Amino acid sequence: MNTADQPDALWLPAGRYPDPRVESIDRRFDKLRVGSARVERIAHGFRWAEGPVWFGDHRVLLWSDIPNNRIMQWDERTGRVSVFRQPSNYANGHTRDRQGRLVSCEHGSRSVTRTEYDGTITVLADRYQGKRLNSPNDVVVKSDGSIWFTDPPFGIISNYEGYKSQVELPTDVYRVDGNSGEVTLVASGINRPNGLAFSVDEKLLYIVECGTTPRYIHAYTVSGKKLGKRVLTIDGGGGAFDGFRVDTEGNLWCGLGGSEELDGVRIYAPNGEAIGHIHLPERCANVCFGGEKGNRIFMAASQSVYSLYVNAQAANVGITIE
Repeated sequence: MNTADQPDALWLPAGRYPDPRVESIDRRFDKLRVGSARVERIAHGFRWAEGPVWFGDHRVLLWSDIPNNRIMQWDERTGRVSVFRQPSNYANGHTRDRQGRLVSCEHGSRSVTRTEYDGTITVLADRYQGKRLNSPNDVVVKSDGSIWFTDPPFGIISNYEGYKSQVELPTDVYRVDGNSGEVTLVASGINRPNGLAFSVDEKLLYIVECGTTPRYIHAYTVSGKKLGKRVLTIDGGGGAFDGFRVDTEGNLWCGLGGSEELDGVRIYAPNGEAIGHIHLPERCANVCFGGEKGNRIFMAASQSVYSLYVNAQAANVGITIE
C-alpha cells in the first residue's frame, strides 16, 4: 500500500465495500460504480493540487502543485511520487495534444505552452491583439488539433500562484489554431471562466463560470471557430465548480468544493441532473480519467490526489493518447 493511503488526521480509508464515500443520487449512477472499489489517496503534502493529466504510454499521472511552482508525477506501477518539473512557471491546467505532447497553462509566463518530445517548451499563446493574457487556467484540445483555453486572472491577483500584475484583457475564452497558430476569441462576457470540456460529439463546449455566486457550468453550441448560443446551465447548488471531464456516455465528472457535504466530485447526466457524488475530505479542483484501462478517475483535491476505479472512461479514449 502506498504510504499516502495510510490513515492520519485528514484521511481514513474506507474499511468496507461498497465505499460509503461513493454516493448514488440517482439510479443512473449505479452502473458507473464499482462495488468493490474504494477511494484511495495516492499522494499527499501539496499546497494546491490542480490540473491532473494521464500519460498512458508511461502509466504516469502528472499534476500541478501551483503555489510550490512545480509539476508532480505519480507512477502507477510503483506508487512513487516525484517532481516532474520545477520551476513550472506556476503551471495550472494540463492536457495532451493529438500527438501526445503535454499542453499546459502557465500563470507565471501568462501563456499556454507545449512540451516537445525533446523536452523543449514552445509558447503557443501569450498575447491577444498585442495585450498580455491574464493567467491561462484550463485547456482542452479538439479533434481538429485546435487548442481552447480559459483566461481568468487568478494567477496575477497575488503572488501566491504566480506574480501579481495588472489585468490587460477581459476574462475570456480563446482558441489556438492547430495549423496556423492564430489566437482567436471564441467567447466573451463569461465572468472568470475556469474549467472547460467538449461534449462527446464536440458539438457543445462546457465552461465553468466562477466569477458568480453560485458558480455555474454553461454549455454552448460550437459553431466553427466560435461558440453559439447557450443551451444548458448547471447550478452547483452552492458549491464551487472548478475543473471537470466528460465520459463516453456524456456524463460530467466535476470537481466541487464549499462544505463537507459538497467537497469531492459531483457527477451530472448529460441533461444537467446530478446523479452521483464522490465525497472527499478536501475540496476537489480538477479530475481526469486514466489508469491502465482508462477506468480510473484521478482527483486533484487541495493538499492531496485521490483515485477511484469506476465503470467509465474519458470521452476522448481512442482519439488521443490520454
